[in-house]
Amino acid sequence: MARRGAPAGGAGARKGSARKQERRTGKGERAETSETSEAVDGGLAELIPDRERPHGWTLLLDGAPQSHVDLDDPTYLSFEYQRRIGHIIDLAAPAQQPLHVLHLGGGAFTLARYVAATRPRSTQQIVEVDAALVQLVRRELPLDPQARIRVRSTDARAGLGKIQDGWADLVIADVFSGARTPAHLTSAEFLAEVRRVLKPGGQYVANLADGPPLAHLRGQIATAATAFPELALAADPTVWRGRRFGNAVLLASDLPLAVAELTRRVASDPHPGRVEHGRALADFTGGAAVVTDEAAKPSPAPPPSAFT
Repeated sequence: MARRGAPAGGAGARKGSARKQERRTGKGERAETSETSEAVDGGLAELIPDRERPHGWTLLLDGAPQSHVDLDDPTYLSFEYQRRIGHIIDLAAPAQQPLHVLHLGGGAFTLARYVAATRPRSTQQIVEVDAALVQLVRRELPLDPQARIRVRSTDARAGLGKIQDGWADLVIADVFSGARTPAHLTSAEFLAEVRRVLKPGGQYVANLADGPPLAHLRGQIATAATAFPELALAADPTVWRGRRFGNAVLLASDLPLAVAELTRRVASDPHPGRVEHGRALADFTGGAAVVTDEAAKPSPAPPPSAFT
């Protein structure tokens, strides 16, 4: 999810090595004061225990929920947008088939853990610019050592540029800085690089955030249409209607998408969403201009109420 606020210089030393041991081993009961906070490159990172799941943790950055991880069950996806991306991962290939997946934006590595659990022997690369956050997550919420996951601490577009042509089955973009997607990750030139690293038939997935009047979302769909002939967008109905700020998940490919099954799954979620594609999605853009590097802007900042 989006990250909110400016970097909090010098804030929050890490609390308690005993709690780190509990997260690593999964043994014992969690103490009442088990929250961990630490200054990272992007602000103040906090790990908050999930009181309903014994080894579940929520990562916040400057107070904004960014990731949720259940160390006992990495297939559990708490956030709505991550659950929708999980559906896309499930439909990307036959069950259990390994994939090559590139994650732009790491957070607590939630989706990489999901792929590793549902598609063993997958090869994954995570590009996360916040090196201090990567260190925190590796230490406090360690990855399965058997998972084939490589993490690079660099800018998302720079990391994308180092991936070989046609390597990825999936490219998943979930990048926020100060709760806004950086401008250089919103353009047609960026999507041309994404298309370059995808295999034929590969899929691009992006977590987008916007609110009324949805100008950013419309522009992102119009821009994606210049790189991919097949598009679908999943979002909460209130976001579609421009009633509130929220997440929308964009799916793009050069081959037809499993829209009917994705629609069914998204509609069956605990918080049902709606999927649009084809002519209806094209009409939704309302003639929005294609975003180029020269004209690109970050996504809009969320209102103060977005995370309350």
